[in-house]
Amino acid sequence: MFKRSLGIDSTSIRCVGGKNCPQILELNDGNFAIVGTDITHTAKPSLPAEAGCGPTERVVQIPRALLIRARRDIPSLP
Repeated sequence: MFKRSLGIDSTSIRCVGGKNCPQILELNDGNFAIVGTDITHTAKPSLPAEAGCGPTERVVQIPRALLIRARRDIPSLP
């Protein structure tokens, strides 16, 4: 199911005991999964008009540094 973690390097905070473990994961099918803090309850009322959050979706927060580090690992479109 999971191919690899993105944005992980020697300076990254490692997950210890299942706490503080934000991750961006590439799936075997090429899609991505995000592990982060669920902020759906507070964020959903403030989503911009062009955004939405369906009943099976969640709004998650990840550290900015993780997304910036992951950028190098995300392939560009062909």
